[in-house]
Amino acid sequence: MAFSSSTAASSPRLALGSFLEEYGNRVELVGFDDDALAFRPEPALSFDHPYPPTKLMFHPLTIPLLASASDSLRIWHVGSDATDLRSLLDSSKSSGYCAPLTSFDWNDLEPHRIGTSSIDTTCTIWDVDRGVIETQLIAHDKEVYDIAWGEAGVFASVSADGSVRIFDLRDKEHSTIIYESLRPDTPLLRLAWNKIDRCYMAVTMMDSNRVVVLDIRYPTAPVAELQKHRASVNAIAWAPQAARHICSAGDDGQALIWELPAAAPGSGSSTAATTAVAPEGIDPVLVYPAGSEINQLQWSAAHPDWIGIAFSNKVQLLRV
Repeated sequence: MAFSSSTAASSPRLALGSFLEEYGNRVELVGFDDDALAFRPEPALSFDHPYPPTKLMFHPLTIPLLASASDSLRIWHVGSDATDLRSLLDSSKSSGYCAPLTSFDWNDLEPHRIGTSSIDTTCTIWDVDRGVIETQLIAHDKEVYDIAWGEAGVFASVSADGSVRIFDLRDKEHSTIIYESLRPDTPLLRLAWNKIDRCYMAVTMMDSNRVVVLDIRYPTAPVAELQKHRASVNAIAWAPQAARHICSAGDDGQALIWELPAAAPGSGSSTAATTAVAPEGIDPVLVYPAGSEINQLQWSAAHPDWIGIAFSNKVQLLRV
């Protein structure tokens, strides 16, 4: 699921990808009628997609482009009456085999760059304007499951090896490990970098009800661990216009919004990383029960009062 970056419309547009364990999948584009409180299908803009898209993301500016990842990275042009494939980017040299892409992130500070993560242990930085690889790094010892940009040339990734690593494109030979799973080799699955206060990121791990919040200035020790979910957490998203709010959703069918204490993001305190949260943790400030396992969550940057969740065969918009 992805929200359009355009603020031109009064209500959001979403791209929704199917998840079928076969080659033939589909991406649907839908609008939202704010008056009728109902989705508005846009069938002319919907299109077939090879394999399930592991992620969808609109261009971070108002350019009508949509990226998708599966066996390759694809860039689609969303026109007024059709969606057309603009480019297909894959890193296979000659074998014809493309290691599946697990995720990607579009750089909002330098929109010509997209970073992809793959099960082949690599992260690849693409110049999507020129359709070429800028650099490819062996990022981890095992599969890389997610990637996120923090600054123009700085990105982080999480992996089945249980580590969070930060890379700076000015020094491609080295990376910084800022967190490792307490249980050895527990895979880290999702990574979200705070766009308002870029010192902070959040990660989730396999089969865990915890969201781990990190301060990159203080490696290894989490700022907070959000532990009120009753089953595995599947998705996380920072509020696009508030540094201290984050939403999480999981197999317990709940979407939870948390407000981190003032001593955390944005405080500038040198002791924030060790004193932000009491040992018993914090409670969410808002709870939404969906009634079924939530597998996807997005917080609209263009319309920050909307959160989208996906569960079962349904999509809902939550106004926050």
